[in-house]
Amino acid sequence: MLTGATGMVGQGALRECLLDERVTEVVALGRTPVGKNPPPWLPASGGKFTDLTAGDLYDPPPLDGFGACLFCLGVSSVGMKEPDYRRVTYDLTMAIAVPFAEANPGARFAYVSGAGTDASSRTMWSRVKGATENELLSMDLDAYMFRPGAIQPMHGVRSKTALYQGIYNVTRPLIGPLKMAFPGAFTTSELLGKAMVRAAVEGAPIRVFGSREINAFGAGRDPEASR
Repeated sequence: MLTGATGMVGQGALRECLLDERVTEVVALGRTPVGKNPPPWLPASGGKFTDLTAGDLYDPPPLDGFGACLFCLGVSSVGMKEPDYRRVTYDLTMAIAVPFAEANPGARFAYVSGAGTDASSRTMWSRVKGATENELLSMDLDAYMFRPGAIQPMHGVRSKTALYQGIYNVTRPLIGPLKMAFPGAFTTSELLGKAMVRAAVEGAPIRVFGSREINAFGAGRDPEASR
């Protein structure tokens, strides 16, 4: 199961799911069906992709029969007060993760938060994301937390947030030098998607992935060796 398939991270994860022969079926849970108007760069699904549309994600349909979930839903905290951000971050994640865990005990769960996530942080978004991570790690799930820093969109993937996409467009010529100067701060939508799929299929030796670990694991290497 994949959530957030229309966002930048979700697009990258969906692409890698469709390209990976080990993934036999992908179900995208969301308010908007992806398959009805797929982006032109999306690989052919070969019949293994379906939409599961829900009018209210806080009250999802039955979620049984899954071996893993790639949770890519997320919003920017810019301009949001903590109760509102918590509702669309912690509360929404739990509304899906709790019934998912009950229906699929022990299933793998890959959750995307962000670099700097910390439940004890004074920064609002970091604190809320950290609380969400901690709750997921305490559930009957084989859970993995992905904390990317800057994400470079690849293969036609685009951000739904116009501001972010504008920043990517303007800074694209600088990405190469910046990645070389700060290798631990950057990843790509491709490597993040590959790392999440690999965790879903194989499991992983670590629970929390920063950009270095994401890049290593997504490239087929040992994530612990990158630390």
